[in-house]
Amino acid sequence: MTSKIKNSARYLAVNDLTRIEKENSYSNKVVDQTVAAGKLVGRDINLYTNLVYGTIQNKLTLDFFLKPFLKKPKKLDLWVKELLRISVYQLGYLDRIPEHAIFNEAIEIAKQMGHEGTRRFVTGVLHAVSRQGLPKISEIKDPVEKLSVQTSTPRWLVDRLLIELDPKKVSSLLQSTLKTPAQSVRVNNKISDPKEVQQILKSEGFDVSPSRVSPAVLLVQGGFIPQSRAYKAGQVTVQDESASLSVESMNIQPDDQVLDMCAAPGGKTTQIAEHLNDNGHVEALDIHKNKLRLIQRNVDRMHLSESVTTRALDARKSPEKYSRETFDKVLVDAPCSGLGLLRRKPEIKYEKSLADTTKLAQVQLSILQAAAPLVAKGGQLTYSTCTIISTENQAVVDKFLTANPDFVQVKTTTKYHLKDERQSLSLTIYPDDYDSDGFFIATLFKQK
Repeated sequence: MTSKIKNSARYLAVNDLTRIEKENSYSNKVVDQTVAAGKLVGRDINLYTNLVYGTIQNKLTLDFFLKPFLKKPKKLDLWVKELLRISVYQLGYLDRIPEHAIFNEAIEIAKQMGHEGTRRFVTGVLHAVSRQGLPKISEIKDPVEKLSVQTSTPRWLVDRLLIELDPKKVSSLLQSTLKTPAQSVRVNNKISDPKEVQQILKSEGFDVSPSRVSPAVLLVQGGFIPQSRAYKAGQVTVQDESASLSVESMNIQPDDQVLDMCAAPGGKTTQIAEHLNDNGHVEALDIHKNKLRLIQRNVDRMHLSESVTTRALDARKSPEKYSRETFDKVLVDAPCSGLGLLRRKPEIKYEKSLADTTKLAQVQLSILQAAAPLVAKGGQLTYSTCTIISTENQAVVDKFLTANPDFVQVKTTTKYHLKDERQSLSLTIYPDDYDSDGFFIATLFKQK
């Protein structure tokens, strides 16, 4: 029984949730490692992944449900808290699992991970939950607090979004972050096209449909893309729909000289390179040497190595390496809080604070300032982030434009004319707009 329980979906979920929270690990990496270890098969893999992502996604809501039953929650061992969270998650969100199955295995896990006292405590809490039922979110009177608990979003982020957007939009946006993220690929137009790739992936058993966001992107279900023939042949790379838009908006010309200032893991670098001929070139920078290998692997796999040079360099020091007005196009896909990725990396919302976004904005501005002298006259500087609050987005752009009057912002456009009716020059994609990641793009030109 002991070895069986230790290889069960619930036991592994508790173990990994504890590790993710304690070590600030990315959930997707931990889940991939556990699945790759081969201890789980079939339905158990689905249950395990559901428990891990669902519990993280709804952590604040689950803590609200548990609050009446825990006298001193801060004194609980983290693994006990995670065990109670996954149990309440199953009760509240997975209607096909009977209560006795949830309780019996939770109590056995408590026994294996802890001692008799822990087992009794977990048993008592779960039986109390069964008798009394879970508290009702509908009874929360403060509307902001209610939205925070409903969507498991920290109060500071709800408050911040309500400053920038109307309440209906904020509610829709945050509700959408609780959905399962879509899996999407971008087609390498240098060696293939969407129709050909669609047929190849379908022949391997994938469900494939076109994206509403970009003509170069396909939505894919039913398998692990990196194991597909199309991926191994370099015909596709894994990339979110919204993330493909920053390069799409740059209108890369075949002989452009391009600088990608924050390039890892290389998705946008390869997207740039796909549009270049023998005269065009892209310099791909990253501050971390080890990440350059990841960029290079993607470049080589996609047969684009002749168009790309990778370089370990702090983007802020670029003017020390390159001559003034060297590049026709410069992309600053800046390090950011990642608040547009809450569907894909739900732990981000619990780790970030408003102070973090302010600090990041200073870094973002310094990278843009370093980029400015490197852009040729008449050239384009594109600034993008995967976050959705103005502190790191248009506010950074406005400060840059004030300090650099030789640049002018123009309206960001995409091939599918996304949100062309908007008043703003920049383009912000919210998670509920197209069920993709949240993303921001600003297009700046250096005047001749």
